[in-house]
Amino acid sequence: MDRRQLRAARRADASGSGPTLEEREPARYPGAKGAFALFGEVLLTGLLITVGGLLVVTLPAALAAGIRHLRRYVNAEQSHTRDFWADWRKALPGGVVVGLAATVIAVVLALDIVLANTGALPGGALIGVIGWAGLVVGAVALLAAAGAWTPETGWRPAVRGIPAVIAGDPLGAVYFAVAAVLTGVVTWMLAPLIIAGLGCSALAVVAIPARRTRR
Repeated sequence: MDRRQLRAARRADASGSGPTLEEREPARYPGAKGAFALFGEVLLTGLLITVGGLLVVTLPAALAAGIRHLRRYVNAEQSHTRDFWADWRKALPGGVVVGLAATVIAVVLALDIVLANTGALPGGALIGVIGWAGLVVGAVALLAAAGAWTPETGWRPAVRGIPAVIAGDPLGAVYFAVAAVLTGVVTWMLAPLIIAGLGCSALAVVAIPARRTRR
């Protein structure tokens, strides 16, 4: 093996994209070995999701495309920006329906919270708590559905499978809720941070279910 071939072999070994030079178990996520590179990809994904979800009703399609983009990246598969937009276009028809339903539910819950805070409703504190809990549950359901969406199966099985996803991994659903709440908090603190929040939420959907197979 000459020096050029050796350098190429070392690069493939380091990235996890090729044969290893030493006998060892291959990396679980070969594309995510560089923390800084992964962070940059998460921010890029968050930006793509933000742009793709600007109309609000297009957010589910943008989330589904972003999750698939990051999943390809951490697996060291080809993952270009054009692949994100290709997935976004495929997810858009059914995703708009999901987005409309989610928007209506979110608006109703938000109005309940606002009314509860005015003190005009009896039991306003309880209604406010229920409203916030409903928003969190809706966010978890949206993340679960977006993570399950594929171009081959579409949105209907993804939405129908939400209860099974939550029941199959309750702790994972809690992690989803934490990711959703953190996204909301950082966005409330500074609006541009929604880019990082959405990117981290997409990464959570990729990473959290996979933790079960490590045991």
